[in-house]
Amino acid sequence: MRASNPEHSRLESDDFSALDATEQAHLVSTGEASPLELVEAAIRRIERREPHVNALASTDFDHARKCARAFRPQANMSFAGVPTLLKDLLAYPGHAAGFGSRLFKGQPAQGGSDYTDALDKAGLIVLGKTTTSEFGLLGTTETLAHGATRNPWNFALSTGGSSGGAVAAVASGMVPIAHASDGGGSIRGPSSFCGLFGFKPSRDRTVNAGLPPAMPTARLISDHCVSRSVRDSAAWLAATERLDLTQPLPAIDDMRRGPQKRLRIGVYRHDVFGRGVSEVVEDALNATITLCTALGHEVLECVGPDINAQETSRAFFNLTGIVLSGLFDQIAAAKGGAFDETLFEPYTVELVSRARRLPETAITEAIGATMKAGASANQAISGYHVLLSPTVPFTAFPLGTQGPTEDPDQLIAFTERLAGFTNVASFAGWPAMSVPLFWSPEGLPVGCHFAAAAGEDALLLSLAFQLEEAAPWQPRLVELAGRLACLSV
Repeated sequence: MRASNPEHSRLESDDFSALDATEQAHLVSTGEASPLELVEAAIRRIERREPHVNALASTDFDHARKCARAFRPQANMSFAGVPTLLKDLLAYPGHAAGFGSRLFKGQPAQGGSDYTDALDKAGLIVLGKTTTSEFGLLGTTETLAHGATRNPWNFALSTGGSSGGAVAAVASGMVPIAHASDGGGSIRGPSSFCGLFGFKPSRDRTVNAGLPPAMPTARLISDHCVSRSVRDSAAWLAATERLDLTQPLPAIDDMRRGPQKRLRIGVYRHDVFGRGVSEVVEDALNATITLCTALGHEVLECVGPDINAQETSRAFFNLTGIVLSGLFDQIAAAKGGAFDETLFEPYTVELVSRARRLPETAITEAIGATMKAGASANQAISGYHVLLSPTVPFTAFPLGTQGPTEDPDQLIAFTERLAGFTNVASFAGWPAMSVPLFWSPEGLPVGCHFAAAAGEDALLLSLAFQLEEAAPWQPRLVELAGRLACLSV
């Protein structure tokens, strides 16, 4: 179905990899490409690049081909026929639901959710699942179940976590867009390390992705995507929004015009523990300040959110351990007590062990601490339209240093360091994003972090569109994909 339109003559050589998801869907809607062509091209890219990157937990290409052959575009499909991948924490019918764990590796999902229904309605075709740290616990993606996921910019470095497979797959050009999730920075941190646009929606903005609302950590977690373009991320959000919102997302063309007012942007340089960042991250922040000022916004230095970092960190890890402890109990009951905890990673087991020693009041105290942190954060943002900070305090770090067999206290301390800027938006329920506006002298991407008050997703995306136009990052991703296409299998 390939047309001879000169504008798309490049498709034969680059296999669609230079196009974002919106453009690929446009080719399907106009008949210039078929869903099966897009799927087959993505499969070829995966087969060539996956051995180098190790971003996939499971695949079912035959099922994807079957879906592509039967696909019929419909009106209002944002991503008609576009191939994608889902993070292995999201259950999807017909695919494995491994949760990054050896115990569940390869087990089929029992069903989907309102969220996966929305993705289907948007026209996406799922090729498989991306790697994640076990249950999304760590800020690196190197599990005992699947091994290390490697950063496409430098295979010796981590992609971050827990959405490490998602960012590796999109940055390497396997697919143009992929599902991801974020409970403290798991979309935004990996996006910074891999040069992608990583957006976290406001709390309760999207339809349910399968988490029980009563789960103590559910209010911290947002499902969304990682993407090469802002328009893809905005379209994904529009496709997964709840229908009962009083202020749904405006049309993407309206947001593409940029902010309709001069924004008051508060910038801070130290994380919630009062720690600074590396020199290259400081350079990235300063360059972003210069860019925002040149775009006409008022950028003011501020102290940033003032929360009790130690108390909040303790609450976060206590809640995580309590949730996992409940999971362990459910598995033990289902197996009649014959449950070998060592099938989980040492770090996971240690969090559960610590949670089991907590007093009964711990869960109430921990929830209270996270809510108090959110209230403090809202005070900090009240005088600004947007808060700007680093996303993470350094560029991508070496693999083999922060995996699940390392000392648990070291891993907790490292997680605190990674999430010292991003966790605030999770506690407060804000929309937030990492924008890839800077690259280090060594060629590693560095994201900067923007957050707005809860419900201001459209404002944040309009700023992202403006930044993307002023300092486009997609050419670097196209160049990276081109380099990876030359690697031998």
